[in-house]
Amino acid sequence: MNKLEELQKLIANASNIVFLDGAGTSTDSGIKDFRSKDGLYSKQFKYPAEYMLSAEFFYQNPEDFYEFYKTNLNCENALPNAIHKYLKKLEDLGKLKAVVTQNIDGLHRLSGLKCVYEVHGTIKSNHCLKCHKFYDDKFVFHTNGVPHCSCGGLIKPDVVLYGESLPTEVFNEAIAHITEADLLIVAGTSLTVEPTCSLVRIFPGQHLVILNNNKTPFDKEADLVIHENLNQIFSSLLK
Repeated sequence: MNKLEELQKLIANASNIVFLDGAGTSTDSGIKDFRSKDGLYSKQFKYPAEYMLSAEFFYQNPEDFYEFYKTNLNCENALPNAIHKYLKKLEDLGKLKAVVTQNIDGLHRLSGLKCVYEVHGTIKSNHCLKCHKFYDDKFVFHTNGVPHCSCGGLIKPDVVLYGESLPTEVFNEAIAHITEADLLIVAGTSLTVEPTCSLVRIFPGQHLVILNNNKTPFDKEADLVIHENLNQIFSSLLK
């Protein structure tokens, strides 16, 4: 039995699957990841990318923040890929109970998936810091300069910036689903960033699967590890 067949068997025998993913599941939709050798954090900018995506930088330098944000995180035209389509199929079959994602691109919801926990927020949602009025991503990305509300307030993306806490309710729901799962599939993430990687540590279920181009700190703890192109894996599963 090869690794793909083993993965298919684990999925077939599972009844409560949770999918935990990172930027690697969106790269085949044309969205760059962060930590790979060609990722956003490997590039040279006026300031380090991590600092330019911090809450401190947003409040102190909204002009520079939005120039960086609009140039590098605009994925409003990206479409779901084979991974999202396969997950939707699993959800429709009643096997996939939740998707816990670090991605902010909104592709899981765009694919039609219903139970999605965006622990790092999403570019699709933005709010005025003064009156809390909602604005979508198109308004933000198509506004020249810094987007402001009709009331004059500064608009902030509902994305978790460095220095901010994860949304408590969303993270607690993610924990609840993972502790009830019998199969946890982790894909497209280096599993080096807290507190998201702690979700793998608390998983008490039967089988842990890790799908990633590169090695992760949790590979030795997994029942199945596949270091191959994610789009190829899920395209094969779709067939």
